[in-house]
Amino acid sequence: MGNITGFIEYERIDEQYKAVKERLDNYSEFTIPLKNEDAEHQGSRCMDCGIPFCHSGCPLGNLIPDFNEMVHKGEWKEALEILHSTNNFPEFTGRLCPAPCEKSCVLGIIEEPVSIENIEKNIVEKGFQEGWIVAHPPKHRTDKTIAIVGSGPAGLAAAQQLNRAGHTVTVFERDDAIGGLLRYGIPNFKLEKGIIDRRINILVEEGILFKTNMNVGVNYSVEKLKDFDAVVLCGGATEKRSLSTKGIDAKGVVQAMDFLTQQTKTLYGIEFEGEVISAKDKDVIVIGGGDTGSDCVGTSNRQGAKSVTNFEIMPKPPLHRSESTPWPFWPLQLTTTSSHKEGCDRNWLLNTKEFVTNDKGEVIALKTIQVEWKIVPGERSQLIEIEGTEKTWPCDLTLLALGFTGPENTISNQLGLELDGRTNYKASNYQTNIPYIFTAGDMRRGQSLIVWAINEGREAAREVDLFLMGESNLRTKGTGDLPGV
Repeated sequence: MGNITGFIEYERIDEQYKAVKERLDNYSEFTIPLKNEDAEHQGSRCMDCGIPFCHSGCPLGNLIPDFNEMVHKGEWKEALEILHSTNNFPEFTGRLCPAPCEKSCVLGIIEEPVSIENIEKNIVEKGFQEGWIVAHPPKHRTDKTIAIVGSGPAGLAAAQQLNRAGHTVTVFERDDAIGGLLRYGIPNFKLEKGIIDRRINILVEEGILFKTNMNVGVNYSVEKLKDFDAVVLCGGATEKRSLSTKGIDAKGVVQAMDFLTQQTKTLYGIEFEGEVISAKDKDVIVIGGGDTGSDCVGTSNRQGAKSVTNFEIMPKPPLHRSESTPWPFWPLQLTTTSSHKEGCDRNWLLNTKEFVTNDKGEVIALKTIQVEWKIVPGERSQLIEIEGTEKTWPCDLTLLALGFTGPENTISNQLGLELDGRTNYKASNYQTNIPYIFTAGDMRRGQSLIVWAINEGREAAREVDLFLMGESNLRTKGTGDLPGV
């Protein structure tokens, strides 16, 4: 490393945020980028450790010490090439990934870890600003055609990799724009849609074909997939989890993804089905404490909610890494997002017992009870309700941010694809029981992280290339050739 004492000389610095009052007035991204000099100092904090555990923490196997070293030296273009060699879309992961690499950073044992995610974001943004990120169409085309179903991170990564191998790739998206959940499921204040569009423009220049409003199995026959030499199903895990609680069908109890999607479409003047879902002047309760719940909090505050309350059925995590999850494991630790800091009453160990309605069938309150978890070694944890802790909460809008149970089965039923024990599409080396059909991303592994989706798309692309050609030059985790092959 160019500066082996950088971690001693420089403290960790993260991006700053615009003031809460300023950012709640709009849906734009609100981070304040680091100056180049500050980012270079952050890169120098990478400590040349004997075994860089960040590699194992990153599902993509990003060559983190390598691009940190280039940033430290001010060699940004070289850093970009290294980053792109394993990660097709660092502008997405640099904004949305929870950074498991940082939780595995060796420096994190003794002080704040290297700010890997922010360095990654700075690298790719500088690449776009300088015009270094351009299309790389394949020099030669094969006679093979491939259909990618779904244009989320897994589908886009598989498409770019297979296109680079020279195959003709067509991506089918059932919505009116490319991006999957990145497009309408992630609020603009976390990912402005121009970030997606500039990357899609490059993919189009590279020769990938995109077809929107094509819902395979609904308005596009699965029989037409037989016209392709291979198919990669990347439709995601989109079956929303609900509750069996009394009053769940009340008006004003809605799925979080419906709420978030509608807001983004409204922002861009795109028509949507169903009634308007608005948090304005309402007491909003968000059930679910994950990232989607956090997105609902931020969106509700921007819409002008009267109050925003968050319920989580699990215990409150500790402020610092739990002894049960020592380094380098993913820590059990409280996460407080920028949305939480904008205004939210967070509550743990609460179970919703009833959605109270008026004579119009509208939700007006929630009844809850406090719970505890009884843990018996070797047995499944039991949820125990605590008598005498019932409470009624006023509520005009409930948002269910409970995650997803798995993929939709429209395509699997029509094609006769096998499912695994968790209702995901069953595959061996990403290949389903129908040899020319592959699957990747959340559709194969279940609801997971964006960085895992990109990894899945890259891995599946290599398997498809091997299936079609008998050999493949496509690389996967931590072994990418430049430029990003």
